[in-house]
Amino acid sequence: MAVHTINFEPDDRYNAFLKVCAQPSHCEGKLAGIAIAVKDNISTQGIETTCASKILKGYIPPYDAHAVGLIKNAGAAIAGKTNMDEFGMGTSTENSAFGPTLNPCDTGRVPGGSSGGSAAAIAAGMVRMALGTDTGGSIRCPAAFCGIVGLKPTYGRVSRYGLIAYANSLETIGPMAKNVADVSLLMSVIAGHDRKDSTSYDKPYAHTPSSDIKGLRIGIPEEYFGKGVDREVAAVAKKAIGRLENLGAVTVSCSIPSMEYALAAYYVICTSEASSNLARFDGVRYGPAADTKKSWHAAYQNVRREGFGPEVRRRIMLGTFALSSGYYGKYYAKAQVARENVRKDFTRLFSDVDVLCGPTMPTIAFKLGEKSDPLSMYLSDILTVPVNLAGIPAISVPCGKVRGMPVGLQVMGRPFEDERVIDVAYAYEQAVRP
Repeated sequence: MAVHTINFEPDDRYNAFLKVCAQPSHCEGKLAGIAIAVKDNISTQGIETTCASKILKGYIPPYDAHAVGLIKNAGAAIAGKTNMDEFGMGTSTENSAFGPTLNPCDTGRVPGGSSGGSAAAIAAGMVRMALGTDTGGSIRCPAAFCGIVGLKPTYGRVSRYGLIAYANSLETIGPMAKNVADVSLLMSVIAGHDRKDSTSYDKPYAHTPSSDIKGLRIGIPEEYFGKGVDREVAAVAKKAIGRLENLGAVTVSCSIPSMEYALAAYYVICTSEASSNLARFDGVRYGPAADTKKSWHAAYQNVRREGFGPEVRRRIMLGTFALSSGYYGKYYAKAQVARENVRKDFTRLFSDVDVLCGPTMPTIAFKLGEKSDPLSMYLSDILTVPVNLAGIPAISVPCGKVRGMPVGLQVMGRPFEDERVIDVAYAYEQAVRP
């Protein structure tokens, strides 16, 4: 098979890339000759992978993530590793140890997170496609803020092997691109069973997007247009849903009562899993070598204090507290009950409707440094985290602008009906094409 090298030299004024590569590419396959960016928490053999953290600076994985191996086999080349919130913890890509990524639509604003580097690289025209990861909205948020398309697949449909873990039960690798057709193309390569990942399903994706949505029943959850959602953003999303009605879809008002507890449940669960997952970064197995002249406890503390940023340390402490003796039942166990209630609400709604629609994010991209208070940052995730708690597929597609900044329409579907949410996004995209 013929092989050629793609020389990739982007004008990265947005700090979208942490590492740029000149990689060989096969001349055959679905992705032949396409340079694809990869988020820096996805393992790439021979290419530094840091999770945008000082503690992993210099770490070079000896293997490719399953999804990376698949895109290489399909003819793609790795353009580079993209910037992100450290270990995926953030909604703005301001938490990177190597500086924030800037939004190509307005460099004074954030690109969203944590897959902000991947989204910015696509929005700026540096790459056609990218791999991101989504734990609580980390693909859909930057897709909405940067005006691109991003799919959070059904949990288990894309292998997580080679994804450096933050919160195992929530996160998944997913495709990002400028348009729905390219998202669908990339999804067709990375989806399917992987024997190295016990959570993966034998559900390959072989679908050509269709714009025929006549008779489709679309649920409109009132919580997605209520308190905390910017009125102008809500209006743009409602107008987009009106476009879908014009294409023959039927809308149905509905409610997700469990959303009242979804955000709190998400942050208890994800921080608890992070507390466990990040324990391995101890200066022995990973990270800079611990000072052997100090006691083990002192050396361990020093490595983690200097290696982790403030947001990562905050979430580790929150998770450790939630799992501690005396508090497990009060916080973690109750969070799991709330998670199950979210699942039940989605199951109930999907017995009556085919998809749910609403804004992806409650606001447009905020200014750099605007949300320095952690709680205000966490509240930005309110419309995206329920999908991860339930493990269902969701896509964000650009649907207009507010004050010159992109707004995303989020389409959510039944488990393993990724094809349907892609069709709805594609139908909308085709309807508004100039």
